[in-house]
Amino acid sequence: MSLHGFLDFFQKEKTFRPRKKFEPGTLRYGLHKAAQASLNSGVNLKEAVKLPPKEDMNDWIAVHVVDFFNRINLIYGTVCDYCSEKSCPKMSGGPKFEYLWADGVEYKKPAQLPAPKYVSLLMDWIESQINSEKTFPTSLDTPFPKNFMSICRKILTRLFRVFVHVYIHHFDRIVALGAEAHVNTCYKHFFYFVSEFNLVSPKELEPLKDMTEKICPQ
Repeated sequence: MSLHGFLDFFQKEKTFRPRKKFEPGTLRYGLHKAAQASLNSGVNLKEAVKLPPKEDMNDWIAVHVVDFFNRINLIYGTVCDYCSEKSCPKMSGGPKFEYLWADGVEYKKPAQLPAPKYVSLLMDWIESQINSEKTFPTSLDTPFPKNFMSICRKILTRLFRVFVHVYIHHFDRIVALGAEAHVNTCYKHFFYFVSEFNLVSPKELEPLKDMTEKICPQ
C-alpha cells in the first residue's frame, strides 16, 4: 500500500484542517516531492525515512512534520463526526492512558478536555508552529532555532496521541470506510520515522505497542 493510495482515498473525505502546502521552487518543496516519490514507488518504509545523503536533517524533519500533520488531519477528519464531547469526554487511549492539554498560554496547567476539544487545540497549536517563520523558516537565509528538535518532538508526540485515540476509540469507523490499510500505512511511516530519529519516547509509544509489534517489524 503506497502513500499515493492513502492520499487518493482520503482526499475524497473531508479534512479536519486545511492542508499545509510547500511553495514550489523551494528546497522544502523539493524534499517533499522526493520523499513522496520514494513512498509512491513502493520502497520499504523503513528505508524511505532515512536521511538522504548530503541533505540537512532539520529540513528533512521539517518536511515530514508538515506531511504528518496533513495526513493525521485527513485521518481524524474521517472520524471527527463520531468523536464528540459525549462519546469522548476525555482525550484518552483506552482506560490506561489519558492526555491532558497545556499550552502555556490559555491552559497554563494541564487540563482534562473532551477529545474533540483537545484535538482542535492541538491542530491550532501545530499550525501556529509550522506557520511561524522563526520556528519553521522557509528561507535558506533564516537558520532553524536552537530548540527546533525539541519543538518537533513535542509536535510528533502529540500527533501520536491522535493515532492512539483513533485506533483505540474509532477504528470501527476506519474499518467501515475500508480505510484500515491506508491508516496502517500512514502509521507505519510515522512510526519508522520517529524511531529513526528518536523523536517520540518509548513511554509515549506504549499504548500501541502490541499493534506496532505486529505491523511494524524491526
